[in-house]
Amino acid sequence: MYLKLAGEAPKKVIFLGMNPGPWGMTQTGVPFGEVAAVRDWLGIESAVDKPGQEHPKRPVQGFACLRSEVSGRRLWGLFRERFGTPEKFFREHFVANYCPLVFMDANGANITPDKLPPQEADPLFEICDRALADTIKLLEPKWLIGVGGFAKKRIDKVQERFFRTEKTFTAVQILHPSPASPRANLGWSKEATGTLIGMGIWK
Repeated sequence: MYLKLAGEAPKKVIFLGMNPGPWGMTQTGVPFGEVAAVRDWLGIESAVDKPGQEHPKRPVQGFACLRSEVSGRRLWGLFRERFGTPEKFFREHFVANYCPLVFMDANGANITPDKLPPQEADPLFEICDRALADTIKLLEPKWLIGVGGFAKKRIDKVQERFFRTEKTFTAVQILHPSPASPRANLGWSKEATGTLIGMGIWK
């Protein structure tokens, strides 16, 4: 449903996140997919199946999940405020995650891909790099925006590896909207907007 709404090529801008958070994409399947934002602004709602092995402390409740994911609320909230409708936003923009998998430890704490041991991370990143390269070739963006440092590093790796001989896009980074970031808590929307306007991506 998300791809039908958002995925028509080409795109001017791709925003790239890291991987699903426990209360966002894990519940809805949409990158940065806080339930309220996906349901109320994107207009997407559907039954969501549970994984074969579900962590007892992190149940997949789908759209019945009552927890709000701050990162997703901030990201989609900015797009709603600036563009008004999803259709207007998706004319030139797309939001993706570098890795489609969520990881957690025995206690249910979130493990981001950059914290995985090399024997697990290396083969995972090989697959995700190729998937990102395919996405770029399909959507032909002018700008790739790393939402946070990890995403920007993976974009740079993919650019060097797959697009070295053809300067097809420019890679930049915006501050991640995570509540774990003191800077983001002081005004993420204003800072992200300033970065995008300063780079000439938004007017």
